Amino acid sequence: MGRAIGEFLPSAVGVAISPLPIVAVVLMLVTPRGRVNGPAFVVGWCLGLTVAGAILLAVAGGADASTDSGPATWVDVLLLVLGLLLILVAAKQWRGRPHGDEDPPTPKWMGALDAFTPFKAGVAGVVLSVLNPKNLLLTIAGAAAIAQTGISTGQQVGAYVVFVVIASIGVAAPVVVAFAMGDRAEQLLQRLNTWLVHNNAVIMSVLLLIIGVKLIGNAISGFSG
Repeated sequence: MGRAIGEFLPSAVGVAISPLPIVAVVLMLVTPRGRVNGPAFVVGWCLGLTVAGAILLAVAGGADASTDSGPATWVDVLLLVLGLLLILVAAKQWRGRPHGDEDPPTPKWMGALDAFTPFKAGVAGVVLSVLNPKNLLLTIAGAAAIAQTGISTGQQVGAYVVFVVIASIGVAAPVVVAFAMGDRAEQLLQRLNTWLVHNNAVIMSVLLLIIGVKLIGNAISGFSG
């Protein structure tokens, strides 16, 4: 299982530090329902990743993701495609980054966070965890990394649980801070939100480029092995 964790770790970290979901949970925490909506968002986030992982690992298992000599050829092809897609997304993020004091655009739904119920917050967590294209690509890469190791089903489940835990650190940390610091956390969370909003594109473009190159390298190694 250690090998699987080592393989998926970059993808899990990529999901964990994706700025947009962190901004969303931070904004929820400073609303009147923040102490309920924040945890609901995290629960929805974990649920989305868990369901996606269960589906992806089941598909990979049925398609024989590993052979006696290593990962199946289709896994290397998938990693190559994912790597190229991540590089394309990174380039798009970089081109769309704000310049100077320019205010980056924010999704319209973020303006409605004050009116979110716990259910809507949970749904937002599900949507941003796996229906966000960037996170979906990284989650697929993480599940493929686990499946290609050929470990048992129980070990795959254990490895993916670790993936979910690591991938949830980014959205869970502000909730922990809010509960631990109480009213004192609001100013800290506001500063974090401002920084993430202005640096979202740069953070994601660099991160996705690094992960994309790694996936392409893994695929090339598999083809030549």
